[in-house]
Amino acid sequence: MLFDSSVRKEVARTFGATLVVILTIVLTMFLIRTIGQAASGAVAPHDVVLLLGYVALGHMPTMLALSLFIAVVLSLGRMYRDSEMSIWFASGVGLTRFVKPVLRTVWPVMLVVGLLLLFAWPWGNRNGLELRERYQQRSDLSRVAPGVFQSSSDGRRVFFVERESGDGSTARNVFILNRQDHAEAVTSAKSGRIEPDGGDHFLVLERGQRNEVHLESGERTLSSFESYRVLASERAVQGAQARPPKAVATIELIRAPTPRHQGELTWRLGMLLGAANLVLLGIGLAATNPRRASNWNLLVALLTFAIYYNVVNLSQAWVATGKLSMGAALVLIHGGTFLLALAQLWWRDHSAVARWPGRRLRAA
Repeated sequence: MLFDSSVRKEVARTFGATLVVILTIVLTMFLIRTIGQAASGAVAPHDVVLLLGYVALGHMPTMLALSLFIAVVLSLGRMYRDSEMSIWFASGVGLTRFVKPVLRTVWPVMLVVGLLLLFAWPWGNRNGLELRERYQQRSDLSRVAPGVFQSSSDGRRVFFVERESGDGSTARNVFILNRQDHAEAVTSAKSGRIEPDGGDHFLVLERGQRNEVHLESGERTLSSFESYRVLASERAVQGAQARPPKAVATIELIRAPTPRHQGELTWRLGMLLGAANLVLLGIGLAATNPRRASNWNLLVALLTFAIYYNVVNLSQAWVATGKLSMGAALVLIHGGTFLLALAQLWWRDHSAVARWPGRRLRAA
């Protein structure tokens, strides 16, 4: 039908343009934040693009849901402003008649949102977390640059080295300032190398001396050595239990229904149900007066999205802390929103009937 095809083309065209704008803005913000993390030493500079891809993939469901919501509001809002809605209402087409073509347009995007939430979201978070942990757990010797003083991961040691190999496993003219609770030691050596021992890594210094000062008594100890071992990095204890719930696969959340896992599962399912509810809400929120030049319906729609998104996040916290069960959270929040969307459509539809009294006869 002409009605269905025109509505579907309008929504699809607006969705594409909206998604491009939102992707540009959000990716720019994520790029700036990721570059800032690389500059502060939180992530490796050569992993910025890869980490940006993981972050963008993880937040893609939210951007798709927001793009769908805005596309529906803008498309139908334009039809209101251009008096196309008045023509459809006078022809016997109610507002609920727009639900079918809109849903036929957005269901592929909803399918993508569901796949991203259930599979891509934990995968991207897990890989991004591994990149950060791998960079943070690198040896203290690999943290330093030639000719630059650099602190260790725990902040208790300061290194100054000149590297020999490109991978940073060996160094020459090593200087280490080590601060303890009651002592401070300065160690210098002609050369040093990294030796693994189990899960730990030790810096083996050769031909040097160590000057230690007791901070309370002021006693000094000077010693020379031919070989001296310094712990460079401790064993990293990692496992599936130590991972945050957002990095756990969906099937593992179902198999281990702990409160935190159920909270994460509530969030993932809630984002999918929320995207569907927002489409229905957008049909009703798009109503506007064509005589008004302002576009308050879009501002109200954005405020609605922000409130709904924050409530979904709160539901995750409620389920994770045991204040609310998973089923109750899904039914109360998303079931209530669904009923609210239906009530809004019913009210808009009957207000249009009151405005066009002959519509019902022609529709019959």
